[in-house]
Amino acid sequence: MTDRNTELSANLAKVEERIAAACVAAGRKREEVTLIVVTKTYPASDVRILSGLGVRHVAENRDQDAAPKAAECADLPLTWHFVGQLQTNKVRSVVAYADLVQSVDRSRLVDALSKEAVRAGREVGCLLQVALDAGASERGERGGVAPGGIEELAALVAGSPGLRLDGLMTVAPLTGEYAGRQGAAFERLMDLSTDLRRAHPAANMVSAGMSADLEEAVAAGATHVRVGTAVLGVRPRLG
Repeated sequence: MTDRNTELSANLAKVEERIAAACVAAGRKREEVTLIVVTKTYPASDVRILSGLGVRHVAENRDQDAAPKAAECADLPLTWHFVGQLQTNKVRSVVAYADLVQSVDRSRLVDALSKEAVRAGREVGCLLQVALDAGASERGERGGVAPGGIEELAALVAGSPGLRLDGLMTVAPLTGEYAGRQGAAFERLMDLSTDLRRAHPAANMVSAGMSADLEEAVAAGATHVRVGTAVLGVRPRLG
């Protein structure tokens, strides 16, 4: 076993312990929460190690890094999530490897994703990124649709060929009423998920929580947590 393999194995075990403990505290079953390892900025060799350690879901946020990495790891039994702000000129590339896009936040992006999914003969899962720092109709500081825009955007995704409406995602906001209140933010997302499922019962995925706040996300009811640093280590600075 290489040093990196040993390191990732130990880190992964610690994260698994945290998720398991959070599930016990919340009265939930461990299998109710899926770990997505955010592999952005790390090499394909790390993805390969993680796959060997049992990781089945990985996430990326920059297509220029993700596309070659996904191609290099195409033989692995992985589900690829795209979690970054997505420009329409990158959609064709992203649709080629991403099983789910967690950052759907505007109608123009939905239209582009649908067109490319149909062209590629793929079904792409979509999560609406909810901006809890947005006003009634604005987008958030880091992308995302305001809560008031969820219903309309969800209907558009649900009616678009090649796309599947899977649920909601958020990033704990740095500004606004939920800044520094991750637990409250995630509880708000769960309320929005309940509203969404009245019209779209199958859209039951709730992606929330990262390395620093996964416990709060599990307590609120998140079905998926996105963990990078706690598994892979502190990321190198991007120049």
